[in-house]
Amino acid sequence: MVNLQAQYQRFQPEMNAAFARVCQSGAYIKGSEVADFERELANKLNVKHVIGVANGTDALQIALMAIDLSPGDEVLIPAFAYAALPEVVLLLGLKPVFVDVSELDFLINPDLIIAKITPKTKVIAPVHLFGLTANMDLLGEIAERHGLYILEDAAQSMGSLYCGERRFGSSGTLGHIGTTSFFPSKNLGCYGDGGAIFTNDDDLAAKARMIANHGQKQKYYHEVIGVNSRLDSLQAAILRVKLPHLDDFIARRREIALVYNEALGKLPQIKVPEIHFERSTHAFHQYTLIIRDGKRDDLAAYLLENGIPSMIYYPLPLHQQKAYITNEKLPVSEQLCRDVISLPICPELTKEQQLIIIKNIKSFYIS
Repeated sequence: MVNLQAQYQRFQPEMNAAFARVCQSGAYIKGSEVADFERELANKLNVKHVIGVANGTDALQIALMAIDLSPGDEVLIPAFAYAALPEVVLLLGLKPVFVDVSELDFLINPDLIIAKITPKTKVIAPVHLFGLTANMDLLGEIAERHGLYILEDAAQSMGSLYCGERRFGSSGTLGHIGTTSFFPSKNLGCYGDGGAIFTNDDDLAAKARMIANHGQKQKYYHEVIGVNSRLDSLQAAILRVKLPHLDDFIARRREIALVYNEALGKLPQIKVPEIHFERSTHAFHQYTLIIRDGKRDDLAAYLLENGIPSMIYYPLPLHQQKAYITNEKLPVSEQLCRDVISLPICPELTKEQQLIIIKNIKSFYIS
């Protein structure tokens, strides 16, 4: 779904220079590359603190630890999302409470949150799925009214800009604390694992940075229980090469999405994603269709037979996963898991390749 080889070839001279710079320095852990990347990303996102960590899941765990919750406290989570968030919630002795999403944008439905709030609720954790930022105006209003924290999972929305009536800024920087992943397939990806935490809160930043470093500010003096989670210098150097090109990456993804929409939007069996939202730009980490006729799996098999990759994010909602199962019904999330399919949308996708994908989808329905 992502052509990492072509991307490397595009930036090969800069990448090789970055590798050499780190190797010559000998500073593979906590080197200047990490500090420089944190500063450059903070400037890009207009956020006060960026804390590099080992991966996106660690970022979520450390962010929750920095909020200083108690066992049994509840975290509101969308049911249509990846498992990393409920995973760390449960590992920390907290309780995930699943909320259904909206079919329009695949994101947590603010209208359904109030009914889920109890005296134990402490955090709303929107996942900005597929590249679009959730309705942070409404989520912020709910959080303020009920004294809740907002933890943003921005692993898929790097580069999305939120333009609400009350809040404005980069995805991941609009709540109390935000996180992202630099997994290689992400819009801003490294060549291994990596992640980061964002916040404008000095106290949360200091605590998160300390937790990520074995709970210590000063070496060998451990103030809190921490973890070992570091963004290494090689990954930071790679990310520094890619960061100035992030806007171009996203612009190319939007171009691809627009071509898909124009070509596939008239097929009655398919609901294409919205390109423009008043409140948020779309970074199109994924281009995801809703297949209306119940033939999603048949379409995926047909594309694979013709050499075209596709992915199903996600085949089972979180509240029906064996590890997190509940008895509740969340109909939109359940239906989306039966109907969605994602098509290739990386910046390196050529026009010729995209036309072949479109031709095969039309052939599946028209033949």
